[in-house]
Amino acid sequence: MEAKNTNVKKHHAIIFPLPLQGHINPAVNLSLKLASSKNFTITFLTFEFLHQDITRARPCVDSHINIFSRVRQGPNAVDIRYRVFSDGLPLEFDRTGKLEEFVGWYLDGGMFDQVEKEIEEVVLKSKPKVDVLIIDTFYPWASKIAKKFGLRLASFWTEPALVFNLYYHVNLLKQHGHFDCPDTRKDPIDYIPGVQSIEPHDLMSYLQDKDVSTNMHKLIFQAYQDVRQADYVLCNTVQELELDTISALQALMPFYAVGPIFPPVSPDHAVPTSLWTESSCLEWLGPKPNGSVLYVSFGSIANISKDDVMEIAYGLIESNVDFVWVLRPRTVLHEADLLPVGFEEVISGRGIIVPWTNQIVVLSHPAIGGFLTHCGWNSVLESIWYKIPTLCFPIFTDQFTNRKLVVDDWKVGINFGNKQPLKRMEIASQIKIFMSKEKRDELRENIDVIRKILGNALEADGSSSKNIDLFIEQLI
Repeated sequence: MEAKNTNVKKHHAIIFPLPLQGHINPAVNLSLKLASSKNFTITFLTFEFLHQDITRARPCVDSHINIFSRVRQGPNAVDIRYRVFSDGLPLEFDRTGKLEEFVGWYLDGGMFDQVEKEIEEVVLKSKPKVDVLIIDTFYPWASKIAKKFGLRLASFWTEPALVFNLYYHVNLLKQHGHFDCPDTRKDPIDYIPGVQSIEPHDLMSYLQDKDVSTNMHKLIFQAYQDVRQADYVLCNTVQELELDTISALQALMPFYAVGPIFPPVSPDHAVPTSLWTESSCLEWLGPKPNGSVLYVSFGSIANISKDDVMEIAYGLIESNVDFVWVLRPRTVLHEADLLPVGFEEVISGRGIIVPWTNQIVVLSHPAIGGFLTHCGWNSVLESIWYKIPTLCFPIFTDQFTNRKLVVDDWKVGINFGNKQPLKRMEIASQIKIFMSKEKRDELRENIDVIRKILGNALEADGSSSKNIDLFIEQLI
């Protein structure tokens, strides 16, 4: 962890992420960065149902634990305060299975009332005085809360700048007939500021949908009206990777690329954030040759069909490639038995199935040679950091747009499953080609270039370090 800088003004930030694994992780890591090296006091807010999942995932841990308790102790202790509160719904409410209803709770004010009450208590009772609210962009009432309590508002965007830019300019997509039209255009989109050209199939899934009346669409549209009132946007990307897009956004607002936002290097400062119990793969990976194992994971929320799971399973068998496959609970909603009968016996010694694992630990293991991924943004950044080529299988939301960056722009991955529905023999063929030494060497040359850009951005004189300092200067 970086040494504290005591020569700067003390700030107190409330940090409040979206209640999803892919948003919690960067918010926790941003909290650690600001508290450890930028002289911040942090009050980290989370919901009871998430805290319950985090503590359940670690059976030996007391349910009343402060997840930051470890980093609040010792010579390098940081001032991060952890507050857990209700979102207003019963703990047993199925927020995944009833997503539309849950998002409706965001929009109808039920969640807002709970959040407002909690933030009011923090603002009134905390010392030092709270001066900034760092809140996920997808909360559509962030500016209302910040204004009520006289706080600077920093919208925290956990996806690439390209995705932010496309959502921000959804009105242009509509005006030009590429979104929310009876006969949607299929030609390339070349009128978004900072985007030379993008194909319609590379837009986020919510901008490809025919039905845009869902609660999720309402949430996105309201959030992108609200973010226009933010004092700053902090984005988990790197300026040099998305220079044109970020320059266009900076002409509209104070937009700071401060990524990649990773956990501290020291395991002593690790903070538990996993919503599921993590299985260790290290013993199984240990004897495997370097670069021989395919890591397969489709992230924390994406759902796929049972047919796709079955075809991927048979494709892995036919590929003869060793693999670790994370088959998360509820990968297929309302289905329990997903794998072919006798699958685990067939793959014995060559493959391992786990419900969840520590992705960074796996990606950093020398046995891993490739990553079959849904292209979630955290997974994209982590695979580049550990120099692992990606086989890209986007499923929904920003993943299609992330795939464009990975495959088309940076050329650090290749497409998977171009033809629908998935077919096992095509899957096997793609995996064999992807895991061949020739293909991996080709992709790694490109990864080396992008990885260097990420590393340089985090140096003391790098763009992300300078941007976060600039953001802090603007708070004074």
